[in-house]
Amino acid sequence: MAPERKNMILADKIINERKKCGWSQEELAEKLGVSRQSVSKWEGAQSVPDLGKILLMADLFGVTTDYLLKDEIVPTSDNNELRADSDSVPPKTKISMEEANEFLSLKRWAAPRMAIGAALCVISPVPIIFLAALSEVARYNISENFAGGMGTILLFVIITIAVLLMTNTEHRIKKYANLSDKDFETEYGVTGMVRERLASFDTTNHRNIMIGITLSILGVIPILVSAFLEFPDYVTVMMVCVMFLMIATATILFTYTTIISGSMKLLLNEDDTSYENRKKEKRMGKITGAYWCIVVAIFLGYNFVTKNYDTSWIIWPVAGVLYAAFRGIVSMFFKED
Repeated sequence: MAPERKNMILADKIINERKKCGWSQEELAEKLGVSRQSVSKWEGAQSVPDLGKILLMADLFGVTTDYLLKDEIVPTSDNNELRADSDSVPPKTKISMEEANEFLSLKRWAAPRMAIGAALCVISPVPIIFLAALSEVARYNISENFAGGMGTILLFVIITIAVLLMTNTEHRIKKYANLSDKDFETEYGVTGMVRERLASFDTTNHRNIMIGITLSILGVIPILVSAFLEFPDYVTVMMVCVMFLMIATATILFTYTTIISGSMKLLLNEDDTSYENRKKEKRMGKITGAYWCIVVAIFLGYNFVTKNYDTSWIIWPVAGVLYAAFRGIVSMFFKED
């Protein structure tokens, strides 16, 4: 067969395989480390790629070099199997050292803001509980209706501030918002850099978690002390507010630490932060969001119907305990899937 004819067959195969992959000439050129003009000449049968580029194209296209170099236009069955395997696995996103540093910097900037937003959500019931306690003290002359109405208004104001703060923060880091949804790999040197940062953060991470756990456990003590010493009911209810403030502080520590360490573990892409586990965690996040929306709806609905503001706080610790069991049950279903 004439060389010109062979060049045309090779050119047709490059065009067909490139289009199957959904790549432009420029994208293929970038993957091969050549100019777009070179790819254009190959596809126009004006020149022939060297052996190294043919080997690289065979790997990229998921075909054999024999298929590219021989006269057959139609791939063999083996080539079709290679193509099917290649199509079933999307190309991984590459994370450079510069991108990794930018991602970690943005997460460090966002961590305290997201932590404060989460803490505001935790303390949002405090005004309604506090005002309900004051309504039981005659000298303050606060009616139950006023306490419930004003407390509910303040609850929505606090939640609105929290949502705006977190939404604005997410907008600022939207460049990497979907990184956890991607199957990616890091360039040389990134893993070592991230491991070094994670090790240096270990002391802060451990301290924050220990303080957060301590505050969460001890948060119930003010309520118990008030009950044991037989303080008036309104004092006990105010101690509930103290408990919420302690839990909010713990939430700030947990959230800040989780975002910082989580961003570094995400880049390592190992074990719990692997692509498959990240997909499961994303589904869990949606279910968790729905769970707490239902809890808020129950809390508001119960207060609206019964106006028992001094006892409705119990919904939150009960919901917290049930959440652990709820998450465990959902996780079992994910494992079965």
